[in-house]
Amino acid sequence: MLFPLLSLLRLLCITSLATGQQDPRVKIAITTETPINAVSTTPEGRLFLPYARIDGSKGPTVVEWVNQTAVPFPDLEWNSYSASKDPATHLVRINSQRIGPDGQLWLVDVGSPAFGAPVILPIGPKLVVVNLTTNAVSRTYPLGTVVLSSSLLDDVRFNPAANLAYLTDAGVPALIVLDLHTGEARRFLENDISTAATFPISAEGCLLHDSNGNFQYIYADQLEVSPDAKWRYYQPASGQLYRIDTCYLNAAFHNSSLASILSQYREPFALTPSTGGTAIDAAGNIYVGDTDRQNIEIIASNGTRSVLLHDERLLWVDAMWVDSQQRLWMPAAQLNRGTPFNNGTSLVVKPLYVFTVDIGAGPSPVDHA
Repeated sequence: MLFPLLSLLRLLCITSLATGQQDPRVKIAITTETPINAVSTTPEGRLFLPYARIDGSKGPTVVEWVNQTAVPFPDLEWNSYSASKDPATHLVRINSQRIGPDGQLWLVDVGSPAFGAPVILPIGPKLVVVNLTTNAVSRTYPLGTVVLSSSLLDDVRFNPAANLAYLTDAGVPALIVLDLHTGEARRFLENDISTAATFPISAEGCLLHDSNGNFQYIYADQLEVSPDAKWRYYQPASGQLYRIDTCYLNAAFHNSSLASILSQYREPFALTPSTGGTAIDAAGNIYVGDTDRQNIEIIASNGTRSVLLHDERLLWVDAMWVDSQQRLWMPAAQLNRGTPFNNGTSLVVKPLYVFTVDIGAGPSPVDHA
């Protein structure tokens, strides 16, 4: 009787997106029938989206949005993964994507064909780089050496001066650091209190459950890097934002003794709520999507919290994006209503939307071009 009871509780948690409170500053940028969990834009106006597919739909995992039409990117073949195809040369499942400070599109491939399914080791998990001039894959960073079968590669940020990329593992809690020159990667703070979740993820006032009816924990998930690249911020999806000085994290890459005591250098930064996604602007303000209250919070560079806006349509705003026109893009993905958290049934209300709001600040220079 557990699953019927959980399904009833989830239905009771669902509110109306159409009749709830709406902020007039929030504008609809994209209307879609498929959940979108991230946005990337170029200064020239190109727009890239990953499809979360938590509604049971099938099709490409990454698209370019052209004239209100989704075009598989970088091409249809890369987006055509099946069990009979090479996971090293196809996108198995993209959890996040973003344009980096180098102007290329970076795709985080978890290497698992479905949420909760084992990672295809060693060649499934990878970071794929697409040159936006040629629209072709320019490099692939295999990550099988730092990923476990139950890992969930979540997102990526950059430290251009150090030539490093930072990732999170939301399945087996850890931070990952990747040397962009050599392709070597290492795990840090594995199962540390700062990367592990002490409470299940919550949305619309309800704790989420996995396919077995157990509480759903999502470990080291969101991350940002301060505009001066001094701090790496990170947290589990259930909240509690930590930070660590990147000088220690970077040095630990080549110093195992330092790596073993790295927990001495991380510190609590802000008591954030259950979170779908984050973004950071040029002033170092971190934007946090509150999955319970449909708020967007701002965490200032000194750690103080304030509410930027509240809008009932902002249901599970995932990876946000600050563009060159000083707008914050907010993909309302409704992930908590998807099949992984509802015993295989999609409760997603369609259409879905990506929203924007003017924030009066541009992107961080180390975040993206």
